[in-house]
Amino acid sequence: MSYQLSAVVADVELLREQIADLDHAVLAALRQDFALLPVTPQLVEELTGGLPDFATGEPSIEHPFQLVLSPALSDLLARWSRRGPVAYLEAEFAGGLGHQSAAVWLGGQVTWGPCFDATLDRPRAEWPINAALARLGVEPGPWIDPFAELGLHLERDTAGWLAHGRRGLSADYWDELAEEWELRQSILHQQPPRPDPVVDWGSE
Repeated sequence: MSYQLSAVVADVELLREQIADLDHAVLAALRQDFALLPVTPQLVEELTGGLPDFATGEPSIEHPFQLVLSPALSDLLARWSRRGPVAYLEAEFAGGLGHQSAAVWLGGQVTWGPCFDATLDRPRAEWPINAALARLGVEPGPWIDPFAELGLHLERDTAGWLAHGRRGLSADYWDELAEEWELRQSILHQQPPRPDPVVDWGSE
């Protein structure tokens, strides 16, 4: 199963304030009061006034992102980060192969990254996205890592995150559906058997 991510993640109120007047910005709810802003070509054009540029080769340590972070886009994320930490995250996987990349801005400048990894053979905490999320202030919880803790596994691509945001879904939406289904099943199996129908044979 494939997975693709190109998004800005930050505190939900920070992002809500920054995109209030934008036509192509859609916020998707995550856990712990964070939100995800899917980065689409339309959004980049609206934010910067120019069309986005994409790398022609495969991402690498020297060029970690497929989306070229132009000076205009980098400056915008830097300005947003004056209100709190902001991360840009990318990932793409298919058939077990792929990569992830991340960078964090705070106080108007890049404070971590960009970091790229195509092997993910280090401890999970050192994977680029997990490391970036930790720097945003994501707290440990019952899930295996910060990626899952926020719910970044819930949608598989940008289209999924756009739908997630437009429908106003919570990060626990799928868990809630599963719990509702389990509750219905338990109620169904707890119902007493129906009595045999009463048959009135009448009189001969």
